[in-house]
Amino acid sequence: MTMTHRKPRYLICVKNEGYEASLERRKVYKALPNVKAESHGLVRVIDESGEDYLYPEEFFVPIDLPKEAAPVFAVIQS
Repeated sequence: MTMTHRKPRYLICVKNEGYEASLERRKVYKALPNVKAESHGLVRVIDESGEDYLYPEEFFVPIDLPKEAAPVFAVIQS
């Protein structure tokens, strides 16, 4: 199953133990679709390095962006 047509998903980081240089708590991150990773309790996000990496799903809480904020987040590189 391909998820390329799914709208972007955004997450707030609520935990970063062991990844303090890569993740900032209370920051919004863009999640990239990765079915295999999600089946293992991981989520792929674009972190502080600007690259996408896998992190434990429990480090994040999904959020719905207000429609007024969507254009600002759309410029995040993926």
